[in-house]
Amino acid sequence: MKRLILLFFAIIPLLAFSQKKIEHQSLIWYGYFQKIELNEKWYIESEVQERHFINPFAQHQLLLRSHLHRSLGGGWEVSTGGCLFFQNPNDPNAISKLTVPELRPHVEFAYNQKLKYFDLDYRYRTEFRFHHNTNVDRTFLEDGYEFSNIRFRCRVQATVPIYKKNLKIKTSNELHINAGNKITKNVFDQNRLYVGLSYTSSPSLTTDIGYMNWFQQRSDGNYFSRDILRFTIYHKINKNKHGKNIKRPG
Repeated sequence: MKRLILLFFAIIPLLAFSQKKIEHQSLIWYGYFQKIELNEKWYIESEVQERHFINPFAQHQLLLRSHLHRSLGGGWEVSTGGCLFFQNPNDPNAISKLTVPELRPHVEFAYNQKLKYFDLDYRYRTEFRFHHNTNVDRTFLEDGYEFSNIRFRCRVQATVPIYKKNLKIKTSNELHINAGNKITKNVFDQNRLYVGLSYTSSPSLTTDIGYMNWFQQRSDGNYFSRDILRFTIYHKINKNKHGKNIKRPG
């Protein structure tokens, strides 16, 4: 009986997806993350991410984000900040190439768990989304921004050292959930599954390359399944109490 129940819950999602249209796309993401350590408890993280379609080549998204973090002890930290997000059409063949800005203030809690052979990182982020107003056909921008919805994000990430702690395997899964009066068919927003390699060449520089599957539900209830090649650079800047850079070997 238990097996029948498990089979039932496994088949229901498949039946739901089978009745929807799934559009496949390929993209490349480039990212630069800068972490400025102010002291043992505080740091600022800023990032730039460029995202574009591969075939045909077309701009998809550009984002600028910055947030202030504070350590709470015991592996926990809290942060707050915001993102300036630029969204181009989800169809790379779209005639209109209008770029729509979005403002995303957020709050976040994160927890790092160090285990014997690998690290686990948990991130819980809540975003408040404000889209720039456009005309009905989304062919030009109008004045002002309008609140769209709240989005809850939960990510679990595992980092496994495989060579002298400089080369690591990194894998993660992140779920996005929408909430708000305008959300009708896409309460489930998206899921991001990632696996890649991370190489630390110095105490201040790490480079990641990996693959991400971005499965997203559209506002009409249909889906995007995106295959993404992702390149990311992490740059750490350490400062002492007087604001001078800490000198580190290598």
